[in-house]
Amino acid sequence: MKLTVIGGTGLIGSQVVRKLAAAGHEAVPAALSTGVDLLTGAGLDKALEGAEVVVNVANSPTFDEASLDFFRTSMTNLLAAGERAGVRHQVVLSIVGVDQVPELDYYRAKTLQEELLQQGPTPYSIVRATQFFEFVNAIMSWTSNDTTVRLPATRIQPMAAADVVDAVVDVATGAPLNGIRNVAGPDVFTLDDLGRITLAAQGDERTVVIDDKAGMFAVVDSDVLIGGPDVRLAPTHYRDWMRSAH
Repeated sequence: MKLTVIGGTGLIGSQVVRKLAAAGHEAVPAALSTGVDLLTGAGLDKALEGAEVVVNVANSPTFDEASLDFFRTSMTNLLAAGERAGVRHQVVLSIVGVDQVPELDYYRAKTLQEELLQQGPTPYSIVRATQFFEFVNAIMSWTSNDTTVRLPATRIQPMAAADVVDAVVDVATGAPLNGIRNVAGPDVFTLDDLGRITLAAQGDERTVVIDDKAGMFAVVDSDVLIGGPDVRLAPTHYRDWMRSAH
């Protein structure tokens, strides 16, 4: 079948396009670089022409309050264009526990995106994934200096981007869920422990200090970023991924 992948040139999107194509589907990447502007709607109709499924893995350029406008406008434009094109299934990639962290602008914005999709005219699926292994270094960089990395002891259950891709492709090529599928990595860590494991694997001698006010995940309470009882566990373990990545 024909699937249009919105954000199809990014970390997840480019892999989704490759995996769909390898399975024999026609996968069309749509992004600013291919002439598609989600905020103005320019190029959307052409990108969705003949598509049965839209896979939306596009991300906001910022994580602040402006992300609310990005997801509101892009989702509204995409649903309208999908309806015009006769799209039969809209798939969005979101975040495990996203509706439980209203303190974070970005999580509120993603929750709004989910709500617009659920209220929209097209059968839909939401794939909620946990934090990606690939982002651990970036998370540490926000609150670190030459000697110390400060991290909260927030519990997370991260997963490999490749496993996120598999989950998105599985849902996109199936019947619409008209609901949410949660996917997570096989292991739960505290963020500070994950930092120590990462630094050790990289031969980095900086010290990790628990700081319950450090970084965006400091505001997260309890286990909201952990997959719930209905979660589907991905196969890749972080330590194995670290060994293969370096």
